[in-house]
Amino acid sequence: MEGVQWRTGRGGWGGGKKRGAGGQLTRGMWESVYLGIISSHPLPGLLSSVPELPLCLKSMISGSGKSWLSKMDSKRCGSILISNLATSLKPRYHFAALEKTYYERLPYRNHVVLQENAQHVSRFIALANVGNTSKKKYLYAFSILPMRSMDPAELVKQPQDVTENPYQKSGKEAHKPKMFSGAEEEPACQFFFDLSKQHGKKRPSDGKGGQHSQLKQPKKIHQPTGPCWFCLSSPEVEKHLVVSIGTHCYLALAKGGLSDDHVLILPIGHYQSVVELSSEAMEEIDKYKSALKKFFRSKGKRYVLFERNYRSQHLQLQVIPVPLSCCATEDIKESFILQAQEQEIELLEIPEHSDIKQIAQPGTPYFYVELDTGEKLFHRIKKKFPLQFGREVLASEAILNVPGRADWQQCTASRDEAAAAAKAFREDFQPFDFSELQ
Repeated sequence: MEGVQWRTGRGGWGGGKKRGAGGQLTRGMWESVYLGIISSHPLPGLLSSVPELPLCLKSMISGSGKSWLSKMDSKRCGSILISNLATSLKPRYHFAALEKTYYERLPYRNHVVLQENAQHVSRFIALANVGNTSKKKYLYAFSILPMRSMDPAELVKQPQDVTENPYQKSGKEAHKPKMFSGAEEEPACQFFFDLSKQHGKKRPSDGKGGQHSQLKQPKKIHQPTGPCWFCLSSPEVEKHLVVSIGTHCYLALAKGGLSDDHVLILPIGHYQSVVELSSEAMEEIDKYKSALKKFFRSKGKRYVLFERNYRSQHLQLQVIPVPLSCCATEDIKESFILQAQEQEIELLEIPEHSDIKQIAQPGTPYFYVELDTGEKLFHRIKKKFPLQFGREVLASEAILNVPGRADWQQCTASRDEAAAAAKAFREDFQPFDFSELQ
């Protein structure tokens, strides 16, 4: 940390070779790592770990910065170690001061677009030494909030001038052969219960006869740790509740549902949450959501969807229709927020265009609500969470007014009754079922 001054908190500033009180290794410096700040003596590899500068950096060099970089001895001042550190830590701000000059590059991404979850950007700033005769900039003022106090969607927001990550194309990584990661299809698990018509579907590669079959790598298969009630191949699954089967997902009536048309969207394979789903499965879930939205609209209802990724081992997207005459979407949203506040649950609204995968990492417990307008509410579960929270809100007097059905175990039907309800829903939903039209 030597050679750079710091002041942590909401505001911050950095400087060159002058130490003073701000240069002491204090608790605040350790906190600065949590804030997303690192400082380094040598410049990282984004400028000089290889003889040639990354293309994304060359296009941004201009003015005095260009003349400085052209004179820089890349073999002397580069550091692979600092490059690796910056790649691993993904700091929000990275300061360097050893070269005694000022340089600031455009912010860069810390994720691969369309391949990884969105993350916060990083900003690299080199500062000159204090009192330099060339009057180069040696102070940098900025305002920063701790990550833990920021809205997740705001944290990962990408500025318009963001560039690709320069470290991903530097050093040895540039010469490593990339593993084949084309758009392989997830093997289609076919199940026949006199429900789905699988005509015309593309057969998954079986590794025989195709000249490219040897290039494809099998995807990781998720396996349940014990008996799973929702894996479609499991003997425990209650197949009489299934109403539609796609290639990667299926639709089933909820056992002990809030209403006769309370349904679940579930992956055929074993996935714990939405953030772990393959792109193919996610695309099919979106198809089911769109079909259900149209179906319920035709019945004079709007749907509410929620997911509880907590104390559950198989993804269940609960889809509950609410009659338009009961309440407006804004009333449903307000009910969730008010009841969350009463139970000290921090339920945040996230941007409509955002993806849940941009906010939560695999393995992160969370509760998520999606309204028919596209509005979304999210809670990151950090301690105990009421398992029936979503049902309790929707069963309340303000919405469905069926408080006695908040607990599914108190309102289960007999097998024959459930099978009859599933058959009726299947026939009613058939004109909207995309799996029947393929």
